[in-house]
Amino acid sequence: MRKYFFKLLIVVFLTNCTFGQSVDMGSWNILNIKYNLNSKWSLFGETQLRSLKFYSHFHYYEYKGGFNFKAYKNVQLSLGLGSYQTYKEGGSFVLPKNNDEFRVWPQVLLTQSIGLLKIEQRYRVELRFTNNGYRNRFRYLLGVFYPFGKEKEGIKPLQVGISNELFFTNNEPYFERNRLNFVLNYKFSKLSSFSIGYLHQFDYKIDDETGRDFFQIGCFFELNRKD
Repeated sequence: MRKYFFKLLIVVFLTNCTFGQSVDMGSWNILNIKYNLNSKWSLFGETQLRSLKFYSHFHYYEYKGGFNFKAYKNVQLSLGLGSYQTYKEGGSFVLPKNNDEFRVWPQVLLTQSIGLLKIEQRYRVELRFTNNGYRNRFRYLLGVFYPFGKEKEGIKPLQVGISNELFFTNNEPYFERNRLNFVLNYKFSKLSSFSIGYLHQFDYKIDDETGRDFFQIGCFFELNRKD
């Protein structure tokens, strides 16, 4: 199963190299680490790096961290904070910045299973301290994921998913952004996975990040605290 995944990864990467160069598809790169303190509490850290062209014209990075609390089997509460930096178009990290932001965000994640399908709903409130003043933002994500492949150690190694996220504010025009994401995830083990995907972002009259199509790569790791 692993060799088929890497063959698929090579095909997708080469396809996106060709397609990305022709339509200026950007890149969206994620590294996420989660540290499980016990069955209820965990810490997390994440960094992202994005470009407006295929691994050139880098215009955005963020780093954030926080904690999660598993209130119930299908309910997780989180609190995060981080730095979010957006640069102008036209090259890599072009000054002056479009946005220099510190953000605090509480979040609720609801999960539900219907057969093999896993459904996620995520509600997030963002308290945004930007170089243009304080802002509020409200985000809602709905995702559907389907695991498949030969089960090993109680997990199916592959997962395909689609999600859509809406962004709103309490000021006109209220609707800010929409993100549609298609992703394929491969689990190396219960504690590590790798994903590739396509993300389309549409922005409506906002002055920080530019809407674009992105080729997405993500690496996700979990660590368990030893008793």
